[in-house]
Amino acid sequence: MFTGLMKMSARAALVAGLLASWAALAPNAATAADSVPLLAQTATPALPAAGVGAGNGGAVILPPGSSSEAQAEAAGLPATPAAAAPAAAAPAAAAPVRMAVLLPNRSGAFGAAADAVRTGLLTAYSRQKDNIQLSIIETGDSAADMQRAYDEASARFDILIGPLSRSAVTAVAQSGRVSKPTIALAQPDMAGEGEMQLPAQMLAVGLSIDEEARQVANWVEKEKAPGKIFAISTGVAWQKRAARSFQLRARQLGMQVETLELSTPSSALSGPGLAQLAKRVEQEKPALLFLALDASQAVQLRSAVGTELPLYGTSQINPFTLKRDNPNDKLPELDGVRLIDIPWQLQADNVAVARYPRPTINDNERPNPDLARLYALGIDAYRIAYGIAQQRSGFDVDGVTGRLNVNMVSGGATYFQRQETQAIYQDGWPVPTADQY
Repeated sequence: MFTGLMKMSARAALVAGLLASWAALAPNAATAADSVPLLAQTATPALPAAGVGAGNGGAVILPPGSSSEAQAEAAGLPATPAAAAPAAAAPAAAAPVRMAVLLPNRSGAFGAAADAVRTGLLTAYSRQKDNIQLSIIETGDSAADMQRAYDEASARFDILIGPLSRSAVTAVAQSGRVSKPTIALAQPDMAGEGEMQLPAQMLAVGLSIDEEARQVANWVEKEKAPGKIFAISTGVAWQKRAARSFQLRARQLGMQVETLELSTPSSALSGPGLAQLAKRVEQEKPALLFLALDASQAVQLRSAVGTELPLYGTSQINPFTLKRDNPNDKLPELDGVRLIDIPWQLQADNVAVARYPRPTINDNERPNPDLARLYALGIDAYRIAYGIAQQRSGFDVDGVTGRLNVNMVSGGATYFQRQETQAIYQDGWPVPTADQY
């Protein structure tokens, strides 16, 4: 099982880069384990068999570089505002709400990630598309390409979903040209330890490892025994950020946290480093450990420090999806370890989760939890956009990525919050805990 986990460690780090405010999706990302090329090599999930066509109430897909006129024509829109003037007649039905989804093209570096999000969006759209006209606009990979596409689309559509990469979201947020409701699919770059102030019409709904770490700190504050906490990471960027986010939030809650960084020769945790950690645990007796690690690293650490010390982690210590065809595909070594993840990965009986099909994969493929999370993100991004299309300024969504609270007041500040699901490993699999804080 450990060998299999080591093979999965690169995949487990994929969404970590995405969750770490989607740093791995930035074209200039320099990390290794969470790099975009590895994500792009992952098999593309097949679209569900849902009817999607052009015209009123349908979806169209436009290639990169399409002109504004081509976008309008494909979406069934008039070429110019003047052509939209209705003839004097009896009152007509309300005009459809025009949504544009801005995603990198399938042949680019972000192809697999974009395809997973696209599939989720179209799946949700096929189930809830009353008076919605959806167009998917493919762009180049760079932030500049996305900015150009965004500017053109914002002139012709009512609601925009995207961009997908962190760098592109940052560019759009700082452009001063956000004039339509925009559902960004990633978190923007943050300066230092603060958060970027988003434009009034923009929501950033991307999955975030930083936010997961803060939610774990909130959870720990409810359950921990007195004493110091060690936050453990390696030198990988997303792990360091998660450990730091946990530390900052825990300190705000009055807890004492020390961050410790382990080296990773040959993609595994350092044996001497683990021995030194085990010695410190024995001597200092911390209340618990927060693991900003992936699943294989968590197994290594658990074997070094034993099973008595409480361990908490993020979604990255869950390498599974709800599709569990192999009964031997378990991690009993992590039984008792607590983590946080999205309902799509944990709660088969959740009403929202049960409503949507799993993306199709080949028989010989292992379900990829990284792409599963992106698929789920696509579903919830559309559901948020749909709520905004109904002119609901504030609303809650029982989402497949968590319990969502959305507020977008015209001309006022926006607000978005996601509460993920708390879980604990039992019999080798993570299952939701009885109490959810």
